[in-house]
Amino acid sequence: MDETSQLFDQVAHYFSLLADPTRLRILSCLCGEERPVHEVVDQVGLTQANISRHLNLLYRSGVVGRRRDGNSVFYRVIDPNFVDICRTVSISVASQDIGEHLGVTVERGNR
Repeated sequence: MDETSQLFDQVAHYFSLLADPTRLRILSCLCGEERPVHEVVDQVGLTQANISRHLNLLYRSGVVGRRRDGNSVFYRVIDPNFVDICRTVSISVASQDIGEHLGVTVERGNR
């Protein structure tokens, strides 16, 4: 596999982390501050096992960091690019949805 193919595989994996709504909700929860797992579970509203599985994937991918304090595990976003990408895409999608709702056509790429 050449270097370009390897790079594209890594980029595809990075973007695949954004392809799951649960992970986006988890990241939204963690954007502002470090939180223990039980707070993420409460805010996102899914089972602890499900949240832990997604957090572990994000941790192994280098998107979030974690630390243990007693019986609690705290997570925080450590990849600022990930937050910027999520925010940029969310704003773009939301503004397009608002434009369509108001009857305004928003063309992609003409900004």
